[in-house]
Amino acid sequence: MSEKFSTVEQHASYGVGRQMGEQLKANSFEGIDIAAVQAGLADAFDGKDSAVSMQDMQIAFTEISQRLQKAQEEAAAAASAEGEAFLADNAKRDGVFTTESGLQYEIITEGNGAKPTYNDTVRTHYHGTFINGDVFDSSVVRDQPAEFPVSGVIAGWTEALQLMPAGSKWKLYVPQHLAYGERGAGASIPPYSALVFEVELLDIL
Repeated sequence: MSEKFSTVEQHASYGVGRQMGEQLKANSFEGIDIAAVQAGLADAFDGKDSAVSMQDMQIAFTEISQRLQKAQEEAAAAASAEGEAFLADNAKRDGVFTTESGLQYEIITEGNGAKPTYNDTVRTHYHGTFINGDVFDSSVVRDQPAEFPVSGVIAGWTEALQLMPAGSKWKLYVPQHLAYGERGAGASIPPYSALVFEVELLDIL
């Protein structure tokens, strides 16, 4: 690498290309042609006429956008169905309670403290996973309890916390409509994901 790109200008130029490539990879589509990307970049930089007409580019952009939207809808439908099937089976297990909203919980440890209200702030330890067991967030792993208002979290948490006496540790099974729903949460939680949390209510602040 150092022999191919040896000057400061080459290093900076490669860095620009690397950053553009990382951004493109994060927002790519199936069948992308890197050689065509490089040709378009070079032609634009050199001020050359476009090798593809604006009309053809617009048609292509529209078709690719429709493909991406269809793929996202199919993935969302699959995630929703998978979550519903998981929760339906989970509800049959001994020790799992289901509320009217569809929230499911399992009592690991029952505390004897007060129950938080909607307007309270709490300190908790939690471990969040997808239904396949993959971890997406965990204060336990960070070894740092989290503090937040009861009203400032996902609906499933807001409901559960108000049922939990301080000192309790529950396992929550949260349907997508009580979690992040059709929006998901950034790149970490896809739309329509059912989520599982172990939540320990340490204190009401």
